[in-house]
Parts: sequence; structure tokens; C-alpha cells
Amino acid sequence: MTDVLGGHRIVPVVVLDDPARADDLGAALVEGGLPVAEATFRTPEAAAVLRRLSARDDLVVGAGTVLTDRQVDQALEAGAKFVVSPGLSPSVVRRCQEAGVPVVPGVATPSEIMLALDLGLDTVKFFPAEANGGLPTIKALAAAFPQVRFMPTGGISADSAPAYLAHPSVAAVGGSWMVAGDLLAASRWDEVAARCAASTALYDPVPEPARHTLQGAPA
Repeated sequence: MTDVLGGHRIVPVVVLDDPARADDLGAALVEGGLPVAEATFRTPEAAAVLRRLSARDDLVVGAGTVLTDRQVDQALEAGAKFVVSPGLSPSVVRRCQEAGVPVVPGVATPSEIMLALDLGLDTVKFFPAEANGGLPTIKALAAAFPQVRFMPTGGISADSAPAYLAHPSVAAVGGSWMVAGDLLAASRWDEVAARCAASTALYDPVPEPARHTLQGAPA
């Protein structure tokens, strides 16, 4: 995941319903030194927001909360560089594999991880992270699946992120504290940039042996 994201290990999870604000958001992410984003398909304007963000050549943007293969098509048409899903849908994974786009499906159980492995994936989203036991659960899962890298998302904050990122099985974390809804609604772009800058100080560069490129198709 860190290879896809240019080495960044925190992914801002964006919920934005106004495409007109996307340009300012993108500029704030870049200014804060965190030029990545997961634009979620949680609003009617999600595809338009994704399209505006992905038009920038200084930002890596993916689509989040992708639930169907049709949404995969919409995300790719809008310029998504990767796809993230809250759960593990074989049809979503296969559509991404057919298109050659990296996909990170959500998992919470060993059975779901085994299905992800059967589909040729080695990086998964642990979701919702805090509600499913947080880092202790990831440690237990990593013991059984040492080949898997996790991107925990859900309830993670600036305070809890460093502990997750210190674990060798965690490739990256997703979070919204730097792109909180109240900041976006109030156009507080300076604060977004400041929180992004602070977030980049929460982790050291990932050790080279732990870096895994997302698998878009089975090896």
C-alpha cells in the first residue's frame, strides 16, 4: 500500500458533498505534505469530487466505500488510482483485477482474510478497526497470517495511529481527523493542512522488507 501511495502511511478518508470544495481540499493536502486521499462514495456527488481531486497531478486519489462492481466502473471513470471497500465482495475485487487497479477490501475475520488470499490479495483493510478490537486483534491476526498487510480504518485518531503504524504488519492507516467534516464545511483549509503536516510526523518510513505492492490480480 505504501508503494501505491508514494510512501505515505496515512490515508485521509474524505467525505465531501460539494465538488466546488475539492480544489481547496486538494491544495490543503498537498500543502500539508500528505498528497493522498480516499474519496468515499457516501454522497451523491462522490464521483464528481473524485474527478476533481484526481485531475490534480500532485495528488494520489482512490475511491472508498465502494460496494458494487458498478461503483468500481464509476470510480475508475472518475480517475481513481485505487479502490477501497468496507467489506470483501468478490465481484468488486474481480472487477478491479480485470481493470488492473489496486483494491483493498475490508475484513474483520480470519475467514475473510483467507478469502482475500484466495483472490490473490495480500493487503486488506481491517474495518472497523477500533470496534473490532483494534491493535490487539491485528496482532492476533498477523500471527496467523504473516504474509498479510493491514490498513486499519475506523475510529483511529492522531493519538492512536502511531501504535498501529509501529506494527510491522500495518502498511498504512486510514483516518479522517485531518479532514473532519466540520473543517471541510467551514473551509478551514489552513487547519486541514496543519493536521496533515502533523500526521506525517506520526510515523517513520516503512522498513523495506515490510513493503508490499498491492496485488491487483493473482500472481
